[in-house]
Amino acid sequence: MADINRLETWIKYKNGLCGDCMASCCTMPVEVKLPDLVRIGVVDEFELEEPIKNIAKRLEKQRVIQHFNFKNSLFTLAQRANGDCLYLDAQTRRCTIYDRRPNTCRNHPKIGPKPGFCAYTRNSRAPGK
Repeated sequence: MADINRLETWIKYKNGLCGDCMASCCTMPVEVKLPDLVRIGVVDEFELEEPIKNIAKRLEKQRVIQHFNFKNSLFTLAQRANGDCLYLDAQTRRCTIYDRRPNTCRNHPKIGPKPGFCAYTRNSRAPGK
């Protein structure tokens, strides 16, 4: 079993791993950019004319993001107390915004702390398991 914090325990990614995984990757901090937030639906395109700092303040207040890096214009999505992504369904362990998910998620595990590898953790509750 992989440990999200110990990269040496991660396994080489191959198609099909996500089918019975506990969504370990969805417990890592997710950095997103404004276009991701528009796609997710938490920022309206008309807001893009506003100063980015104002958008960040609103999203922090709404607990959609937990941090904004002004220097790099990166937002970090909020996580639940258990570390799960705000958009991860606790029962199914599936993304609730999969079709609108951020680029960080779309590109995992091609990018990330160990490109080509993932912190696969078998879901004992997966159908047929």
